[in-house]
Amino acid sequence: MTKKKAIIWDGNVRDAALTILLAVDKNQAYSNLLLNQTINKYKIEAKDRALLTEITYGTLQHKYTLDFYLEPFIRGKIDLWVRWLLRLSVYQIVYLNRVPDHAAVNEAVEIAKRRGHKGIASTVNGILRSILRQGIPSIDEITDPIKRLAIKTSHPEWLVQRFIEAYGVEKTTEMLHENNMPPIQTVRVNTTKATVEEVLALLEKEQIEAKQSNVMPECIHLINGQASRTQAFKDGYITIQDESSMMPANVLNPQKGWRILDMCAAPGGKTTHIAEKMGNEGSILATDIHPHKLDLIDENSARLGLNIIETAPVDGRKAAQVLPAESFDAILVDAPCSGLGVMRRKPDIKYTKREEDFESLHKIQLELLDNAVQVLKPGGRLVYSTCTIDREENEGTVKAFLASHPEMELADIENLPTALLNKGQGGMLQVFPQDFDSDGFFVAAFRKKLLR
Repeated sequence: MTKKKAIIWDGNVRDAALTILLAVDKNQAYSNLLLNQTINKYKIEAKDRALLTEITYGTLQHKYTLDFYLEPFIRGKIDLWVRWLLRLSVYQIVYLNRVPDHAAVNEAVEIAKRRGHKGIASTVNGILRSILRQGIPSIDEITDPIKRLAIKTSHPEWLVQRFIEAYGVEKTTEMLHENNMPPIQTVRVNTTKATVEEVLALLEKEQIEAKQSNVMPECIHLINGQASRTQAFKDGYITIQDESSMMPANVLNPQKGWRILDMCAAPGGKTTHIAEKMGNEGSILATDIHPHKLDLIDENSARLGLNIIETAPVDGRKAAQVLPAESFDAILVDAPCSGLGVMRRKPDIKYTKREEDFESLHKIQLELLDNAVQVLKPGGRLVYSTCTIDREENEGTVKAFLASHPEMELADIENLPTALLNKGQGGMLQVFPQDFDSDGFFVAAFRKKLLR
């Protein structure tokens, strides 16, 4: 293969998608970040932006399914970039009705010529035209039910098995299909500056179609447009945030004048939400293990006009060594986790996670909670949250934490809409992606017992 320098954007949507997919595969880059960087850097127009997003995410989300469709047609070894080009093309043929099959094939052949040589272009052409003539193989003919579901929804078999053991076949099947659906664009209204109605009016002036959520009252769903490009965003009236991740600040239920610790705070979405819930009155210490990420919190706070947030580079696992004992009224531990609740937003997660990751994450989560207890006042409220639906990281961590801390007890989940409260179970709440078309998310609330 002749090596050529990859240009991310030259006006060719499919070539740009291929470059992004290769970067995700080779460099473990995050697809959502790379896609957004590409769109913003090259100021890609709305029509091209929509197709680029769809074919990049779609190809990545359905990778295992696409490989199953391709398998009977590939003879011998092919380069990685050629395999991704074939996946990208088959995705368009199978999933996108508005893209003519011949257009997908012709474009793939031209890309193969530019990136490789005539021999590769001929191979790509032959494989894709064979698929058009013969059709794709049937997934329903796979006899093993776990493998069949894994291929149909493009998730690793071990993960499908793990979910089924935890939640059963029906709930797992729903969730796996939901993971392949495009996420809804949601924003949070900065209630220290405006009401939801006022923000909806501002967005309407910018020709942005939007509506208030039926679940979280401060959440708005955007039907069109890009939130980050609106004047409402630039002026600090809204923050881009998934609806489910608005739960932790609400469940913490901070009051004006409180001293709050947000232990794993960057990039600051939940920190600023807490400040808004407090009416920008009181004080919040936002810490993170990565000092460079604290700048994001400062930038977000400034844009939103919130001045009660102080940032500090602190490893939450050592918080009790550097922060005063029993000095915070409430603490949020939004812990590092497997991220299995956000796979439709970050589809690369399902291919990079390994079963052995859970034990190390479980250990980190417990270390963070151990330190939080020591700096929490008696009677104080502690909220633990994750963006995963894994039971070991969620209920398992809660159970282990309570077993080692008799001074802590589960507290009521509060300050949420009835639709969410009804899903809570004894101080814990698990939301699945299919529940409200949002990310999978978990919250648990604790109270530090008063001394007797």
